[in-house]
Amino acid sequence: MHRRTALSVSAALLVAAPLLSACSGETRPGTAAVVGGDRITTSALQAQVNDVRDAQNRSGQGAQLIQATAGLERLKLNKMIQSAVLERAAKDAGLSVSTKEIEDVRKAQLKTAGDEKTLVAAALQEAQLAPDQIAADARFKLLRDKVFAHFGSQDKALVGLGEAAKALHIEVNPRFGRWDSQQLLLGDQETPWITQRTQPEQAAPAGA
Repeated sequence: MHRRTALSVSAALLVAAPLLSACSGETRPGTAAVVGGDRITTSALQAQVNDVRDAQNRSGQGAQLIQATAGLERLKLNKMIQSAVLERAAKDAGLSVSTKEIEDVRKAQLKTAGDEKTLVAAALQEAQLAPDQIAADARFKLLRDKVFAHFGSQDKALVGLGEAAKALHIEVNPRFGRWDSQQLLLGDQETPWITQRTQPEQAAPAGA
């Protein structure tokens, strides 16, 4: 199975561009959000969504899974923005994740799931992750846990994440909702670095 690495996926999400809005004041075409002066393009966002939809359509529960994930576009954009915030907070704290650490998570997930097919199915159903998105999600969680450990408490970690988000000057195309600088999320999406952070890893990564 072809897999993009977590690093290549992260690099593909952001395209250099200074502004969300064009000179006319209207939203710049093709822009879902601007994070740290870099543009998350609507095409990059749609690619994330399409990967999940394709995987859902290949499953035996395609119609049910698609119906249950009507808000997938916003959910994916939320995760893309939060990933950028987490990467910035980790960089500021001098934290990183190695390829071996990601591979070790994959091995542990496979051991829990029993086989690749079960792991992929669980990731899709429970976390809205296409097969090529599982490694990036593992990187997200590894960084998240290191950031929380670095700050020593959830409250302090959230302050650090808030400072990282502020430094990135996040702007979101109104089509996709509004970035909440207090909750560090897009609209009513969940925030993966709080939800079930301390629970054991399951076959499918938590968060989307």
